Amino acid sequence: MPNQTADVVICGAGLAGVAAAYYLAVGHGIRDIVLVDEREPLSLTSSSSTECYRNWWPGPGDAMVRLMNRSIDLLEAIARETDNRIALNRRGYLFATGDPARIDEFVQAAEESARLGAGPARVHRGAPGDPEYLPAPAEGWEGLPTGADVIIDRALIRRHFPYLTDRAVVVLHARRCGWLSAAALGHYLLEQARAAGARLLRGSVTGVEVSGGRVRGVQLGAGAGGIATERFVNAAGPSFKPVGAMLGLELPVFCELHMRATFEGDATTIPMAAPLVIWMDPTSLYHSARERAELERREDGPALLAPYPPGVHLRPAGTPERPQALGLWTFDMAPREPLIPPPVDQHHGELTLRGLASVIPSLATLVERGTPVRVDAGYYTKTAENRPLIGPTPVEGAYLMGAISGFGVMGACGFGELLAAHLTGADLPDYAAAFLLSRYDAPAYQQLLGRWGSSGQL
Repeated sequence: MPNQTADVVICGAGLAGVAAAYYLAVGHGIRDIVLVDEREPLSLTSSSSTECYRNWWPGPGDAMVRLMNRSIDLLEAIARETDNRIALNRRGYLFATGDPARIDEFVQAAEESARLGAGPARVHRGAPGDPEYLPAPAEGWEGLPTGADVIIDRALIRRHFPYLTDRAVVVLHARRCGWLSAAALGHYLLEQARAAGARLLRGSVTGVEVSGGRVRGVQLGAGAGGIATERFVNAAGPSFKPVGAMLGLELPVFCELHMRATFEGDATTIPMAAPLVIWMDPTSLYHSARERAELERREDGPALLAPYPPGVHLRPAGTPERPQALGLWTFDMAPREPLIPPPVDQHHGELTLRGLASVIPSLATLVERGTPVRVDAGYYTKTAENRPLIGPTPVEGAYLMGAISGFGVMGACGFGELLAAHLTGADLPDYAAAFLLSRYDAPAYQQLLGRWGSSGQL
C-alpha cells in the first residue's frame, strides 16, 4: 500500500530528471514532486559526459536545431542569472579533414545547417572579399558569431589552429557550440527545484500501478512501500526501456557503451584555447620511429598500423595551471544491455591518446612519456534515428523524457521545459510532435526511417 503521495514522481535523478523537476517546480509551480533514484543524484551517465553543446544538427527537418537553439537560450539565461556559475563558453566545434575531396562536402554541410536555422555559412578561401573570420575566445559567449566558418585557406588554418597536423586542408568551425560544467548545471537545477518544493528519495522504482488506463501509483523496492500519484515521468537513463516495460510499453530504444579518456599534460602539449576538435578522416595511431620499426617486422604489424575509423575527438579541460584534455573515440556501437557500473577498457585510453597524437602532434610527447590515461564510461540510450522521446504515452499520466543519447547535457533544459509543457497542458512549440512516442505510429514516419541518413551522432 502507498505510504506517501506526490503530484508527480520522476524516476531518475540524472540531469534529465533534475531538469524535469526544475521546470515543473520553478516554471509551473508544481510543489509536490518526488525524484526517485537508487544512486546519488547526477552520479551515473551525467557524470561521464563531455559536457559539450551544439546547435549543429542534420535533418530531416529542423526540429533538432530548433529544440537545441531553445535549450541553448535557456543555458545562456542561467549563465547570465548566476554570473556564469555553469562555466559556459562558446569555443565551437572544429571539424577537420586532410582530404581535399571533402572541401565541397564541408561547404554543403555549412549551407545545410544554415537552412535548418543554425546560423549563416561563411566560406574563407583566402581570396579578396572573403568574410572576416572571428576566432572564438576561450571564455564567454555573448556577442559571438553563430552559424559556421569553413576555412579552406591553409595559411588561415595554421594561423588560428597551429596545433593541428599540417595535413589539415579544410576545417569547419561550428559556432553556437562549446561546453559547460554539467555538474554545476545539475546542482543549480536541483537546488532550485528543491527550494521550490521538490524532494529526493533514495530508492528504486520496482513497479508502476496502472488502473483504468491511467497511472495510480509507484511501487518502491526494499520494503519502502509506494507513492500514490497520477503523474509519472520516466527519466531513467540507461534503465529507460525496463522502466517503460513497467507501464506495459515496448520503447524503441537501445544502449551503446561510450568511453571517455582523460589525461594531463602541460602548456606545450595540450592546446588549452582550442575548441572541441573532431578529425573526420580515418586515423592511424601515433607510434614512435622505434615502435613503428618493431611493428613493421611483426607478422601482425600491418593490421596494427592500419587506420582506425574517423571521429577521434579532443577538448581541453582543467586549468592553465593544470592542463588536462578529454578524448573520445568510439568504434563499437553495437547495442548492449547496460551494466551498472559500466565496464571500462583501460587500454582504450592509450589507443585514444595515440589516435589524437596523429592529429595534434604535440600530444606525441605524452605518448612517449607513457602519460597515464584515466577511462570512464557511460551509456547512450538511443532511438534508431537518435532523436529523444519527450511527452505523453498511451498510459494516461505517464510521460517520457529519455533516449537522449550523447546530448543530455546540451538538451536538458530544452527537454525539461518541453516535458513540463506536456505534463501541465501548457502551449507546446510546433517542434514538439517530432519527439513524441506516437511518431512511430505514422506510416510516413516509418518510411522516413528507412532513408534517414545521418543520425547527428559525432
